[in-house]
Amino acid sequence: MAHVAHFSINADDLDRAKAFYDAAFGWGFQAYGPPGFYMIQGAGGPAGMYASLQQRREIVPGKPMHGLECTLAVEDSAAAEAAVLKAGGKIVMPRTILAGVGTLFFFEDTEGNIMGAMQYDSAAR
Repeated sequence: MAHVAHFSINADDLDRAKAFYDAAFGWGFQAYGPPGFYMIQGAGGPAGMYASLQQRREIVPGKPMHGLECTLAVEDSAAAEAAVLKAGGKIVMPRTILAGVGTLFFFEDTEGNIMGAMQYDSAAR
């Protein structure tokens, strides 16, 4: 069964957002991966839960990501993608390999919510 493994906070002004979350909750930030992406120290929660702060983006053109962006951990990204389609969802970003992390895709559910699904694999290349 899939479970929430990661959430991202999307921000227009990363410096302002980092200052806010540091002052409000004592979170630290470490640059990781692409520009405008920071892992959050202190916000991860249960073992296996990750948190990040990232530059606001549009996975679906014209639809900026607001609020929290969740990523589900799945055993098999191809099977999860097929299940999303069968259940009436849409794939809005095809499966993409993130080296050293795994295979990620984004989908839109039947209510217009956009969510990621990641098959975690540290050997992914």
